[in-house]
Order: sequence, then structure tokens, then C-alpha cells
Amino acid sequence: MTAELLFDLCGKLVLPAWALLILFPKWSWTRKLIFHAWIPCLLAVAYIYCMYMGWPSPEGSGFGSLEQVMTLFTSPYTVLAGWIHYLAFDLFIGAWEVKDAQSRNINHFAVIPCLVLTFLAGPVGLLIYFIVRYISSRTLSTY
Repeated sequence: MTAELLFDLCGKLVLPAWALLILFPKWSWTRKLIFHAWIPCLLAVAYIYCMYMGWPSPEGSGFGSLEQVMTLFTSPYTVLAGWIHYLAFDLFIGAWEVKDAQSRNINHFAVIPCLVLTFLAGPVGLLIYFIVRYISSRTLSTY
């Protein structure tokens, strides 16, 4: 399978998952597909395939310096593995945000911007969710 085809497939796999988290967070299929991490697990299989296809790593690559990491990401399959890493972990964090918000009775409309940001810029969305959670818990605890 080509890196380009796998890139397209993985992108098409996560978009409906994010839509379910945003639009139907309490639907039974959202719980079955997203909260049980089936999609991140499928992405993990694609990740393993990309790592295999990108092996051996280019000479001079590694994790010891920025230059080594840049050399590592000169292979299309290794770059794709990095992208799939983001897709899988961001979706997992988005699902956690929704479940955590539900358990804390945080209004889902307050979580939606966090989900969008988690999809677009993972750590920023998570930080915003923690702020929403903190504000909500202070608000909820005063009643």
C-alpha cells in the first residue's frame, strides 16, 4: 500500500470519529466505536506498517538532536507514521475529554471548542479542556 493511499484512508477514518464526538457524544455507536478505542487501535496497526516500511532508518537519524529527528523524517512512511501518531493520540485524548466532561456534568457545548482544538493542535485543545474543567468544577462546587 502506498504512503499516499494510507494517508487518505487514515484521514477518512478519523474525521467521522471526530464528528461523532462533537455531534453525538452520548450515542451508543459513539461509545462503541470511539470510547472503546477501536479507531486508535486500527491507526496503531497502520502505524506499525509505516514503521516497517520506513525501516531501516536513514543514516544519521535518531532522537538525540533536532537534526537527527529531521533526518529520520525524510522517508514518506516515517513522516506518515508521525502523522498517524498524532491522529491516534489526539482522537484518544478527544474521547477522554468527552468522557471526563460527561462524568463531571460539564456542558458539552463548552467541550466542543476543546475538541476542535485537540483535533487541530492537540496539546492546545487539552490545555483549554483543563481550563474549562477547572472553571466548571469551581462553578459546580459553589452550588
